[in-house]
Amino acid sequence: MKSIIAGLILSIMFLGCNSTAGEDKNIVPKLVVGKTLDSITLNDQFGKQHTVSPDTYKIVFAFAKDSAHVCNDFFKTQKSNYLKEHHTAYIADVSAAPSLIRSIFIIPGLKKLKHTVLLFEDKNMAAPYRKGLDTNKIAVVYVVNKKIKDIKFISTSQELQKLIEDNSAMSLITPNVNKV
Repeated sequence: MKSIIAGLILSIMFLGCNSTAGEDKNIVPKLVVGKTLDSITLNDQFGKQHTVSPDTYKIVFAFAKDSAHVCNDFFKTQKSNYLKEHHTAYIADVSAAPSLIRSIFIIPGLKKLKHTVLLFEDKNMAAPYRKGLDTNKIAVVYVVNKKIKDIKFISTSQELQKLIEDNSAMSLITPNVNKV
């Protein structure tokens, strides 16, 4: 009887650990310069659903733990409306963390933040946004009329601040163009 139970447990473990290496070949990357970026609707750290605003010009993506920490540590030092003021959305990918770790440690930690963090909690939803990118860096995506115009990869809070607080003509005009 013990060997049957052990065999069942081993079978379940192997089924749960099967390789998914080939599955991402069919994923079409969403963050590509020149492509249209459909509206993104995600839950924030409080479970409230948000759609990225049409007047958003920059979307900051943090796909790894270290890049998310850089973003959160920087945003903690800013006013609560800093992102909105700069027509920026912030999306963190927490889908790689086991759900138990997310629910016990990550989400409660994010709830202490005053800025809105939109979350990829599902690997399948995050995969097209991660595909083809350096996921260890912070990706700042520039969107004009739903089209991706540029993607910059950065690593530090100083670089993040410089990109978000950019007062170029595009940064000032584009949020109004995007509303139309």
